[in-house]
Amino acid sequence: MPTATRTLVVVPTYDEAANIETLLDRVRAASPGTDVLVVDDGSPDGTARLVRRYASGTDGVFLLERSAKDGLGAAYRAGFRWALERDYEAVVQMDADLSHPAERVPALLAALRTADVAVGSRYVPGGRVVDWAWSRRLISRAGNLYVRLVLGLPVRDATAGFKAFRRDALVEIGATGSTSEGYCFQIENTWRAVRCGLDVVEVPITFVERAEGTSKMSGSIVGEALRRVLVWRFHELVGNASPRPAEAPGDRAAA
Repeated sequence: MPTATRTLVVVPTYDEAANIETLLDRVRAASPGTDVLVVDDGSPDGTARLVRRYASGTDGVFLLERSAKDGLGAAYRAGFRWALERDYEAVVQMDADLSHPAERVPALLAALRTADVAVGSRYVPGGRVVDWAWSRRLISRAGNLYVRLVLGLPVRDATAGFKAFRRDALVEIGATGSTSEGYCFQIENTWRAVRCGLDVVEVPITFVERAEGTSKMSGSIVGEALRRVLVWRFHELVGNASPRPAEAPGDRAAA
């Protein structure tokens, strides 16, 4: 990948009015020339209105409005499809709650010079978590250990939501054709990338607990991840698992 690429940061939002303008400022300052797409799921708190106002005075900031809250995975898939249709060469995904450090976007993109996927990792040397209770740390560590053991993944932060992909990697893993949501969406793309033989590297980050807004995590999201990981592994063991989901409409044309 050349050092100068057309890059898009995809940010899904639902009720992130308290954070979105700060996030846009930080991304634009950390990575000048990188475009940002906010995918808003009909936030009732006016998130989309704030993005429209911001974009009206700033080049390279875009808004994709969806009519209803349809899940994190669906929002990212819509953003990935938007990026592929517009020929971006690298795509970064990150949360809107300021937990993912915007200043590490350049490090993720630099990693794509030799890798296919770069994961912003809390659990490699140099990575850490700030302001989490011990119970949250335990759940996260246990969840990652579960995923790594069941699926045999070499990635230490398999549930990470801060990632960068080469365009070809998104197409190869069929990222727009997956059906997972929440943490499970993050796990699925990492699992498929590894199974497709792509080069996945981890870049250390400092993850900070959100200060404003409400977490979207729920028991159903955790339950989906636990179930699907077992199902994926079962299908692998019986020999009928594909490392790539069915293509979503328009994927081949976008590729």
